Amino acid sequence: MEHRSFVEYYSSSVSQTDIPSSLITYVDRCLGVIEALAAASTGLPLGVLAEQLELPKSATHRLLQALARRGYVEQDSQTQEYALSLKMATLAFRFLDARRLPDIAQRILDALAASVGEYCRLALVEGDALVWVARAQGATQGLRYDPPMGREVVLHATATGKAWLATLPEQDALRIVCARGFETPPGFGPRVVTNVDDFRRQLDETRERGYALAIEEGEPGTVALAAAFRKSEAENAPVAGTVSIAGPRVRLGAARIAEIAPLLMQATRDLAQRWPLRARQSQGRAAAHTVAAQRPS
Repeated sequence: MEHRSFVEYYSSSVSQTDIPSSLITYVDRCLGVIEALAAASTGLPLGVLAEQLELPKSATHRLLQALARRGYVEQDSQTQEYALSLKMATLAFRFLDARRLPDIAQRILDALAASVGEYCRLALVEGDALVWVARAQGATQGLRYDPPMGREVVLHATATGKAWLATLPEQDALRIVCARGFETPPGFGPRVVTNVDDFRRQLDETRERGYALAIEEGEPGTVALAAAFRKSEAENAPVAGTVSIAGPRVRLGAARIAEIAPLLMQATRDLAQRWPLRARQSQGRAAAHTVAAQRPS
């Protein structure tokens, strides 16, 4: 049978305004498979994956086969375990490149990491969440803090999250955090905020300081500071994302934080200054594609 995509299959038999719930469930389950495999450091056996998804093995196997046909999943011939292929990473890099993120942000991030000698990251606002999109390692000797980029940004328990939330009206920040709750995944530090009153106090401190601080919150023995940057230099411009510096607590004491905080704030100003260029470049590329598409072949 000729391979057909989900969209092609259903568009031939179902109207565009009447998408069946079965398709929505199928897509949701496929995304569940992708997220479960992305969280695994190695492949997962069929049985373990089915148990995580709370699905029968037969249904899980059909989902895996569909994703494998599209090149998103691979099965190890020896262990029979399933894992994501590199196609997902390729799509992610393609998407970031289309949004002009690497060339606009990476240079600033690299310069910041080199100047402070610590691990630096950039996260972008996506709805009511933040997503890591770029990093730079500045530590060249001694302890190196190098957390995975795929980890979720837990807003109330990270300097990155608090830096962004502090720019919002307090009622919006509380709504976002309370909707998720104050629980944290395993591996977070002992000083994570666990109630609304302490969280509000930390947001007030962040606004007064100009940047957020997390000491042994995101991970035991680590310190992070982060600041938000806007989509332009205008004071009322929407927040685009955050820049953070993180490293071992033994290196990032109060005196060192005071030294590198101005460098962090300068990086946010540099990003705000150059961020409009990203939008103009994207618009220019889109216009070029439109003109090229309209040319007679």
